[in-house]
Amino acid sequence: MQIGDEFGLHRVVEPAGVLPQPAWKIDNKMEIYDNEILIDVETLNIDSASFTQIKNEAAGDLAIVKEKMLEIVANRGKHHNPVTGSGGMLIGKVAQIGPKLAERDLKVGDRIATLVSLSLTPLRIDKIKEIKPDIDQVHIEGQAILFASGIYAHLPKDMEDTLALAVLDVAGAAAQTAKLVKPGDRVLIIGAGGKSGLLCLHEAKKRAGVTGQVIGMGHSDSSCARIKELDLADLILQGDATKPVEVFELVKEATEGDLCDIVINNVNIPGTEMASILATKDGGKIYFFSMATSFTRAALGAEGVGKDVEMIVGNGYTSGHAEISLEILRENNKLREIFTRLYT
Repeated sequence: MQIGDEFGLHRVVEPAGVLPQPAWKIDNKMEIYDNEILIDVETLNIDSASFTQIKNEAAGDLAIVKEKMLEIVANRGKHHNPVTGSGGMLIGKVAQIGPKLAERDLKVGDRIATLVSLSLTPLRIDKIKEIKPDIDQVHIEGQAILFASGIYAHLPKDMEDTLALAVLDVAGAAAQTAKLVKPGDRVLIIGAGGKSGLLCLHEAKKRAGVTGQVIGMGHSDSSCARIKELDLADLILQGDATKPVEVFELVKEATEGDLCDIVINNVNIPGTEMASILATKDGGKIYFFSMATSFTRAALGAEGVGKDVEMIVGNGYTSGHAEISLEILRENNKLREIFTRLYT
């Protein structure tokens, strides 16, 4: 058995010398190295920005979506969308464990969710069995490789797989919200009616407390209806986050000119950076969870309007994020009902 690098450098095909995530192409042969885990894949949860882009490019035709996904994996050895740069995650059953990882809390047959991006995960798709476009999930037959540095979570026994997958896919958002929001903060969550946004509403309300305020913004009527149903937002705004001045005016009026201490951006389309920036008070913080965010637009845009704000890149991992996010569904029955209705 060949010896592998901790970070998967041995899998990089091109360009040489880079890590697997930024690499254009990686080796997706399924013979494992001594420090890898082989997974029989059941379901892919495609990153929302990526799946939205693929669906739009395919004009909603699922046959074309299927072709595009197979093309990405064939060309790159991983599901790494060349337009959005994002991937997703997967669930499956452990098929083989390299001898160097024998001491882990893992055994052959365990069902796990990977908590690292598909944009760095060697993947082979043998067959696409079903595409569920409304929830960004794709049931497949295939295999994947998890590197020694890769993190994972055992699938919980008290909820359905598709429900757990939906939560774990966006686990970083709620966990980062829990770290950022303090008692008394005024928090704006853009895209609050979506998967990550609903989880963030729970944590923001919990952390801001009775002295704080949580504002949920949705674009569509259905999104705003979900925010209202969850009953955690002190105020609901409906607006288009790609129109920054309109959002600014809405937030300015709602806060009597004070704007927000914390803004969480969960929107899965490009062009929402400036709405987030304008809605934030000087000295405030913005957490860009969306993979559709442009660092260039955000940095230069904030400079251009003279905003002194701290902008945080949406790292999908923070310590304990899987446990925090799964626990939210156990704490909040109403949120669990909404997620069960939407994602199972």
